[in-house]
Amino acid sequence: MYDLSSVLDFDALRDVRPGSNILVSGPAMSGKERLAYDILADGARNGDGAVVVSTSDGAATIVSDFRELVPELEESQLGVVDCRGEGGSDNGSVDGAYVHQVSSPGDLTGIGIGITKALEGLHNSGREQGRLALVSLSTMLTYTDKKTVFKFCHVLSSRLDSAGYIGVFTIDSGAHDEQTLQVIKQAFDGLIEIRDADGGGREGRVLGLAGEPTPWQDI
Repeated sequence: MYDLSSVLDFDALRDVRPGSNILVSGPAMSGKERLAYDILADGARNGDGAVVVSTSDGAATIVSDFRELVPELEESQLGVVDCRGEGGSDNGSVDGAYVHQVSSPGDLTGIGIGITKALEGLHNSGREQGRLALVSLSTMLTYTDKKTVFKFCHVLSSRLDSAGYIGVFTIDSGAHDEQTLQVIKQAFDGLIEIRDADGGGREGRVLGLAGEPTPWQDI
């Protein structure tokens, strides 16, 4: 089981089943991406493998930023799937991290191949536990339709289940209509919702992972 409560203090996040996929939904600039990275970094500090799938930042930036979060990061502990389509087609390593380049955020087949290779590399290096973060589904939805993205998430859930890893995916709740959000949510085991608090700051709640939805609380 995975304990994510040191990142977000919810009882519902204390025992997350391996193979679980969690969607982090919130408006722009609400800290979704940082939360996803913090969940990965928290595991990496305990020796878990980490996979970052990025549609915005390049591989070199991701590796550098992740090493700042986890200074003790070991060789072959991090895999990066760079989906921007700006890094060329060569795959290899950046500062000890496995990197797979994908032609665009809409190339879901290529992204899936990159994730599979990253998971295999981490497994072969002895990382039996690990966490994956995909930032962000909203970018993918500008390249392809919601049903295709839903199928991609569903297939990826099976791969993570086989690996015994968990996945954390972000989506901008303000960028899509309610129907699109509802379709995408169906691909996930749990949901972390983030919203702006009335008095400033942010609030969050957890749905789907442990019985009833949690109350909103400051995060």
